[in-house]
Amino acid sequence: MATLNYKTFTLGVEEEYMVLDPVTRELKSHEQQIVHEGQKVIKDKVKAEMHQAVVEVGTDICADADEAWQDVATLRKTISEIATSLGFSMGAAGTHPFSHWESQLITDHARYNELVNELQEAARSNLIFGLHVHVGMENREMANHIANSTRYFLPHIYALSTNSPFWEGRQTGYKSFRTKVFDKFPRTGIPEAFESIEAYENYVKLLVKTNCIDNAKKIWWDLRVHPFFNTVEFRICDIPLTVDETITIASLFQAICARIYLLRSKNLNFMQYPRPLINENKWRASRYGIDGSLIDFGKEEEVNTRALLYELLEFIDPVVDHLGSRHRLAYIHKILEGGTGADRQLKVFEETKNLVSVVDYIREQYLAGV
Repeated sequence: MATLNYKTFTLGVEEEYMVLDPVTRELKSHEQQIVHEGQKVIKDKVKAEMHQAVVEVGTDICADADEAWQDVATLRKTISEIATSLGFSMGAAGTHPFSHWESQLITDHARYNELVNELQEAARSNLIFGLHVHVGMENREMANHIANSTRYFLPHIYALSTNSPFWEGRQTGYKSFRTKVFDKFPRTGIPEAFESIEAYENYVKLLVKTNCIDNAKKIWWDLRVHPFFNTVEFRICDIPLTVDETITIASLFQAICARIYLLRSKNLNFMQYPRPLINENKWRASRYGIDGSLIDFGKEEEVNTRALLYELLEFIDPVVDHLGSRHRLAYIHKILEGGTGADRQLKVFEETKNLVSVVDYIREQYLAGV
């Protein structure tokens, strides 16, 4: 068998950070000062988001997980230094524990004005922070094949990333409330499988032609073949508290793609499950994080989520050394022992009964291990 080219599976990571008032710990509009200062140093790797209390960063195309770690660590550090110099502080969690969206300003930009005009309160209330991971593909046909198969694993990895248990000062009972907020948008959630890349492109063309969207970036699914790049983009996860968690999750997505590719090279495929079934697991991941159980559709029974994550590590084992990410994936054991971001936020709240302390914890974790 010809050697597979694992170098194809490059990584790109996008993170959304919260801008905080160091005194009140509320979200705070930075009037794009952080972005403007940041662009002087890291050019277009930092950009504005719809809400003025959000800063988005994106890495270069990284050859492997180590390069991605370095890039994300540098971005967090750079943004943190700029924020501090301007009198702000930074944090990374899927939702802010107590700030209300009503008091947050929208960035004045044609694209955002148009979105707010179309989606109204759904857009204005969308004050959430996500992680997007791009995995490079050799071509768009392969990207579509891999996207179809990796849909099954979205809830497993999402469970590991859960980091938004609070919303507007309330404990929601969810480990990730972020997706509940985002569900109000159209074209979100787990996508259907497309039998070919042409079928996907025809779907996009039809939506554009009928004025549902003006371009494919308004398809906000949990995973998509990127409209312009040859990547599969994973969009389901909450932004993790730390760089280590972000890179572990990115490495997982990369390894799953490579593993499906390896199966394909042997004329094998992973079972395709319908969207309503995968949705059952997504809901469980959102509610219970790693402490619940997910459904194993092959066995048709509930299985402890942690056990399924160990099974997932076995499934990807044949490719991780080729990708050079074994040491990054080992961090999953730490998350399984110490809890996800949501578990750790809840623990701080249990001990202090104080959401300000939770925000302080989020701030501390932002540069942990960097």
